[in-house]
Amino acid sequence: MKTFYLLISLTLSSLFIKAQGISSRLGEAVKSLETDAQMKNAIIGFYVINNKTGDVVYDRNGNVGLAAASTQKIITSATALELLGTTYRYKTEFGYDGVIESSTLNGNVYIIGSGDPTFGSWRYDRTKEQVVLDNFTKAIQQAGIKKLNGAVVGYDKKFETQTIPGGWIWDDIGNYYGAGISGLNWRENQYDLKLKSGNSTGDKVTIAAMEPKVSGVELTNELLTGKAGSGDNAYIYLPPYSTTGFVRGTIPPNQNSFTISGSVPDPTLFTAQTFAKEVEKRKLGSNLKTASFRKMKNEELPKYKTLYTHYSPGLDSIVYWFLKKSINLYGEALVKTLGSEIKNTGSTEVGIDVIKDFWKTKGIDPSAIKMLDGSGLSPQNRLAPEALVKVMQYAKSRPWFNVFNEGLPEYNGLKMKSGTIGGAKSFTGYSGDYTFAIIINNYIGSSSDVVKKMYKVLNVLK
Repeated sequence: MKTFYLLISLTLSSLFIKAQGISSRLGEAVKSLETDAQMKNAIIGFYVINNKTGDVVYDRNGNVGLAAASTQKIITSATALELLGTTYRYKTEFGYDGVIESSTLNGNVYIIGSGDPTFGSWRYDRTKEQVVLDNFTKAIQQAGIKKLNGAVVGYDKKFETQTIPGGWIWDDIGNYYGAGISGLNWRENQYDLKLKSGNSTGDKVTIAAMEPKVSGVELTNELLTGKAGSGDNAYIYLPPYSTTGFVRGTIPPNQNSFTISGSVPDPTLFTAQTFAKEVEKRKLGSNLKTASFRKMKNEELPKYKTLYTHYSPGLDSIVYWFLKKSINLYGEALVKTLGSEIKNTGSTEVGIDVIKDFWKTKGIDPSAIKMLDGSGLSPQNRLAPEALVKVMQYAKSRPWFNVFNEGLPEYNGLKMKSGTIGGAKSFTGYSGDYTFAIIINNYIGSSSDVVKKMYKVLNVLK
């Protein structure tokens, strides 16, 4: 019996010494980082817990709200998986009103959205542009319609008319990663500009093509050729619902097909126009009008007959891409969907209230997750590292954890989500027996340099 108690005592002592050792080594690593020249005017938040015991292994400013950028996506993901479920799907319905006479539809076709951010996306077989367009035109023909005589109307009332959250900056909202979310979306609400630069610094850059063409949008080209090796420094400035924008900045010299991607200013109208063009291409109609419900006097849809219903991939697949490729559009869709499904209001503000209310029941103070959006793009977001760790820990206990964990990227040999925004870098993830979140704000110099130094700290946990 004495031997048994001795073994228990030695085991506990070993665990205590190991924990002390990790804490001490983390403290030394953080101290070294804080004295680095890049950290002269910076602040670090770092919080680590032991998965097995739940004990706090290290805490440096763990309760301080910091700009965490895309690590915020883990909060949106976990909330959506918990409240909506892994099998949740969006649906987009196609319907028509009026009458069919002699194979001609004298009426309108309606595309009724539910906020699906994957509609027309290239990431999934079932959502690819031509697959959806083929299914749509096939449904028209199966209804005995050989010609449309009316309009193609996009219905987007499931979500609010404000497509981008407050707090997003001017430099972001015209570019693909700043695409707004509507009740009806297509091709992740983005288009590509094909650019051709000159041979010398200062030469004008030519816009060779816009693919796909966004009808009604005119871009003033102010792009110039930059220095060799200067990279992509081109930005599109085009606010929501606008038809006039600017392209500014530089791209490297001697580029014949340099591509940058922009955000569609009116996703609903863009969707309606895309389907109208397909109808005309198939010679099922000509000179079709297009419209969005946002601009119509009607508050409610007229009675319609269903032509075809498209279903999105399950939420498990959506979260996978959301985390793996850090798609901001998906985060904004999920926030509004939470608002719509839980409180019957598809707005960013209500969706964020749902998120805060949920995590409050799990012991996270709402002040620790100051969120203005679902993706982390706003520089006004503030998250406490401890809150991130608590969310990550909660995820480990849920039946959907494998879905969540599979979506986490791998950096430096660790499963973790990263975040990058001007002057801010963050990681949150798992390392063996530990769950961690580390955030640095206001560092000096390059992001790549500070990342290497953050890796040295995280290596202690391996």
